[in-house]
Amino acid sequence: MAALLYHVFSFAALFSYGLYHLVSASRAHLKSQQHRDYAARPYHPLPLPPHGHHVLRHLPIYLVLLALVLAALNQVLIASSAAPDPLLRGRTPVHRLAALQSTVIILLFLLIAASLLVAHSRPHFLHLPPDLSFLLAALAFGFHSASSANSAASYDHPDDLPAKCDAVASTVAAASSALCLSLAVFPRLFVAELALAASVSLQGLWSLQTGLSLYAEAFIPEGCHRLLDVAAGIEGSTKCELEESRLRAAALLDLAFVMHTIFVAAVAVLIYAAVARAVGVGPGSLRKMGSYEVLPTGSSGGALNDMDQVQMKAIGKNAMQA
Repeated sequence: MAALLYHVFSFAALFSYGLYHLVSASRAHLKSQQHRDYAARPYHPLPLPPHGHHVLRHLPIYLVLLALVLAALNQVLIASSAAPDPLLRGRTPVHRLAALQSTVIILLFLLIAASLLVAHSRPHFLHLPPDLSFLLAALAFGFHSASSANSAASYDHPDDLPAKCDAVASTVAAASSALCLSLAVFPRLFVAELALAASVSLQGLWSLQTGLSLYAEAFIPEGCHRLLDVAAGIEGSTKCELEESRLRAAALLDLAFVMHTIFVAAVAVLIYAAVARAVGVGPGSLRKMGSYEVLPTGSSGGALNDMDQVQMKAIGKNAMQA
């Protein structure tokens, strides 16, 4: 039950922050279209005045810090638990080493988030360029991808249910790492920032899918089951005995991943369209940003009347001379 709750918590944190970054990045890009000064940023504060609203302005990054601290504590508890492990190498259970590795990666993300908060709230104390932030994020996502890939490779069959979940998680994390690296080199690439935010949301959805497929009895594929003598949340806690069941479960996970990807892509397009309508760009927008002509005021109207009288006098004079 604890493993399922952790995956639900990861889904809520990652998916919500991905959506927030989608909205913020779309808004920043649309507002800078006229000035052509757009550049990707790893963190977007809430659009509030900087003075008097410090906590509310940086509420998203505070929530990220809280989520990372809770995730690190969970991994520390897993590493310190005395639960049995089906895979033993020497005297150290494998799941403890994997939990410690995950803790270090989470601490790296925690360091990046704390640095972003300090750089935005105390710029005179710490100046953190966006390209350096994206480079550090690419490193952290790369470590996460390598950790998930190593976990997937530790199983006897690559089509095992936990191995398949880890392999897909590794692929999505690798994509996030590549997008962060591209933004560090090309900060004006808006499509990369939009895809990065979508990949974070996709990681959250896949975390939920992993928790349901491995630890929720109603969602475990047919022919697979949890091992009662192995603690949930460690390697080998869910098994598919028959080859047919294993392949069927892998196919179902592939289908679920495709559906999650399509859903995130559709949400990203809808968010961009909604933000464009709210900002005032494109047809059907709530506010037009194009040029407009100022209606004449009283003083300008008088000046126009004087000009009309001068023109009429000149026309009448020319007619009499003719």
